[in-house]
Amino acid sequence: MRRFKALTLTLAFFTGSAGFSGAQMLSTNAGPETRQRAVEFLTGLVKIDTSNPPGHETLAAQYIKSILDREGIPSLIFESAPGRGNLVARLKGNGSKKPLLLLGHLDVVGVERDRWTVDPFAAITKDGFLYGRGSHDDKAMDAANLVVFLKLHHDRIPLDRDVILLAEAGEEGTSQFGIDYMVANHWDLLDCEYALNEGGRFHLEGSKLQYAGVSSTEKVPRGMLVTARGSSGHGSMPRLDNAIVHLSAAIAKIGAWQPPMRLNETTREFFIRLAKISPPEKAALFTHLDDPATQQKLRETEIFYNSMLRTSIVPTMIKGGFRENVIPADAEATLDIRALPDENIDQLVATMRQIINDPAVEITPLAGGQARPVAPPSSIHNQMFQALERAQEHVFPEAITLPLMQTGATDSAQLRAKGVQAYGIGVPMTDEEIRRIHGNDERISVDALGQFVEYLWTAVTGVAATH
Repeated sequence: MRRFKALTLTLAFFTGSAGFSGAQMLSTNAGPETRQRAVEFLTGLVKIDTSNPPGHETLAAQYIKSILDREGIPSLIFESAPGRGNLVARLKGNGSKKPLLLLGHLDVVGVERDRWTVDPFAAITKDGFLYGRGSHDDKAMDAANLVVFLKLHHDRIPLDRDVILLAEAGEEGTSQFGIDYMVANHWDLLDCEYALNEGGRFHLEGSKLQYAGVSSTEKVPRGMLVTARGSSGHGSMPRLDNAIVHLSAAIAKIGAWQPPMRLNETTREFFIRLAKISPPEKAALFTHLDDPATQQKLRETEIFYNSMLRTSIVPTMIKGGFRENVIPADAEATLDIRALPDENIDQLVATMRQIINDPAVEITPLAGGQARPVAPPSSIHNQMFQALERAQEHVFPEAITLPLMQTGATDSAQLRAKGVQAYGIGVPMTDEEIRRIHGNDERISVDALGQFVEYLWTAVTGVAATH
């Protein structure tokens, strides 16, 4: 039975707020003080090692709680298992509209310390960047959410909606400790109309933002196992039913094949808008997506855009055999499948079997694989999306907002499955910063974090404040 514990019980959890001490006040305008506080919070969070496994997110949740306590804002921490804490806090509105949820996850992926040039948990700042595991994914979101939440409180902004802060556990592959647990056991604390989360792609070209990609839907992880079976035997005598040979041929066929392109409302609008701001040679690609030559060009040079167009299938692990001189009886490979939201998985597997065309090879769902729910896309024609567009126009007037289908996976899927209109946003990044996420020397631009705080503040007040 899953163990949970409310670490802090406060009867006034959903009541008003106390004032700040002068030393803790935020500037009433987005500016150096506000941005510096975001850096301060991010630094504190990065220094707390919440590598998952094992997580230890309660330590980071307690850090955030200590800040909220100083400002007189009640909060609760719920543990789904020992050390796997999820923090919730709320600012009350007048109730005329349903709440807005600000969401970020506290866990981070592990590190290969010998491949980092800095201590991944020292939160070192140099040359305008803050380095550390989670500096982007996803503690920057937690820090920005916290700054905006505190500023709403300090400025006593009249709210039409409650604003809920959630800093959760387990997003990196163990959502049963985080969003799954909170939705199943504490939905009454999270129930909302809109949610802002990670998952956007705010793309920098040099020092300027090209576009603010707001994720309104995402692909669905569906891992598969490909297994070839044959006869074991002595390595000195080649066999036609060698499992490794059959597996290799099967993976080569799958690797060469792409599922067909299929647009939805989000991706269709994404490429229409992207074409308008792209140089002519790229605009020609984005306006001729049906052309096989275009699709091959995107596959070779624009792998993110190519993945947005179709269900993707990527072999990620392969194993077979245990001695050089022994032919194994079986061999297997893992496929990371990211399905379009409306993909028919049974039909996809049937097609893959036809392409492999080998009775010695089986395809089965990956045991214990992550299975986020399939949910309808969030609308791009509502108050929240319009507020995000206005925020982009205010903070990044040179850019444009694009509705995006996230090729990865986030905890917005579980929220959308509950009927929430959830959107992924993000700190502006160059391709180099994107490459470092989940990689070595992860880092975030301090200036970009400040811009994101102002963007988030503008969007939140645009949709939640009384006007």
